[in-house]
Amino acid sequence: MGFLIRTLVTAIALWVATALIDGIEVTGSSTWSNTLTLLGVAAIFGLVNAIIKPVVKIVGCLFYVITLGLIALVVNALLFLLVDWIAGLLRLPFRVEGFWPAFWGAIVVGVVGWLINLAIPDRPRGAPARGTAS
Repeated sequence: MGFLIRTLVTAIALWVATALIDGIEVTGSSTWSNTLTLLGVAAIFGLVNAIIKPVVKIVGCLFYVITLGLIALVVNALLFLLVDWIAGLLRLPFRVEGFWPAFWGAIVVGVVGWLINLAIPDRPRGAPARGTAS
């Protein structure tokens, strides 16, 4: 259930990024197609952040320290471009037109996702996840 909620939150954040940033677009033929595309790209985004981002952080640990974490902005932009590339391989109508739209898009997705997650209550600590026995 948590993955679905995070995917939905990321899809909404991606939609906001497409509305605010020139160079990021979803070019589906209908609203339904665009919605499915955003959900698919959000799932890809979640997988990339879960699998590749930790590896990059470990390998590039020294750069994170030297730049006081500012390299994370560049890494997030490059991961955003990776998501665009994977979406292209899957023939999803999602396009990011270069580094700067990816840079600003990653910031918008991060901030909007964070704001939405503030509004979603977490389960209490120590409480079992829904659907699990205690």
